[in-house]
Amino acid sequence: MAREPITQELEAAPEADRLGAFPHPRMTKHLFGHDAIVQMLAEAGRGGRMHHGWLLSGPEGVGKATLAYHLARFLLAPEADRDASLGPLGVRPTSTAQRQVAALSHPGLLLLRRPWDSKTKRHAAGIPIDEVRRLRMFLGHAAEADAWRVVLVDTADDLAAAAANAILKSLEEPPPRTVFILISSEPGRLLPTIRSRCRRLDLEGLNDEDLKRAAQQAIGNAEDAKVPEPSDWAQLLYLAQGRARRALAVSSSGGLTLYTQMRGVVELLPKLDWAAVHKLSDELAGTAAEQKFEAFYEFLLDLLAQLIRTRATGIGPDIALAKRLIPDGQLPRAAEAWSEIVAAKAQAMALNLDRKALIMATVEKMAVVARG
Repeated sequence: MAREPITQELEAAPEADRLGAFPHPRMTKHLFGHDAIVQMLAEAGRGGRMHHGWLLSGPEGVGKATLAYHLARFLLAPEADRDASLGPLGVRPTSTAQRQVAALSHPGLLLLRRPWDSKTKRHAAGIPIDEVRRLRMFLGHAAEADAWRVVLVDTADDLAAAAANAILKSLEEPPPRTVFILISSEPGRLLPTIRSRCRRLDLEGLNDEDLKRAAQQAIGNAEDAKVPEPSDWAQLLYLAQGRARRALAVSSSGGLTLYTQMRGVVELLPKLDWAAVHKLSDELAGTAAEQKFEAFYEFLLDLLAQLIRTRATGIGPDIALAKRLIPDGQLPRAAEAWSEIVAAKAQAMALNLDRKALIMATVEKMAVVARG
């Protein structure tokens, strides 16, 4: 029986891991950075030393999914379609495997991710066991002789408990020539037994040159994407902190202006400019402002983490601000506040709570720390 055309599903349902109009990571032509890891994976694939399980970890947006799809294409493409001139994991653009992976229609690829609920118009909170049951069917079909099969979990952080246990069982008894690629931004949350069955590859942030090239590639392939002004690149790269996805989010959602607004509120603490806080939270609370809402919390949490490090070490670009917002004796409380903000945001997203109230409570929590 022919496989259900997933391209129809892709057109009908948004993809949780796609940012706005920018191409999905599996559409990315060139992979920038992570040279040593890419070379090692290519050599393992060519030399028949491919481990059955890989855990790609690192901050969100550094290229884990892009690398995962490049590796999947490399393994699924016939050897004649591999092209080293396009990089160690290069595959010719005319390759059938290239087109099938892009359409998620390759018979040797299984993608496990949070499903879209057409009734609620939302993605599931996690990857349920029903999704992972597809794995049994996938592995039950005989593969072509000497052909690879790839199971890509994006992300393993989203696996429900039962789903994680089902994945673990397959990792413990992997079929021949089957490779599991697990993507994780928080590998410490995964089952220790899953981590132990995989080779972990930690991807770090891109350097400024690779980051700019990756961002320019995505912007060039996005419809109606605004190209940053030359004078904006320095601040854009600073805010992105090595993460291409974040550079795109900042450049496409008025992120530079948003960062200035956020800094303006934070720098007044412990005094609260409620008019400015209300104005900002109103802008970020609507469902149409999803991207800006996420960017705001990324900026805020990164700034708070930076101030905590600066206060602890006495080294950093905002020493005066760190001392004012984290008075003597308040460093442990500031670290607790960071964790509480992360947890409160996660709960609000999962339960669809009032975002304006969340933002105002977040700012108030930081003000309490600043008051000592």
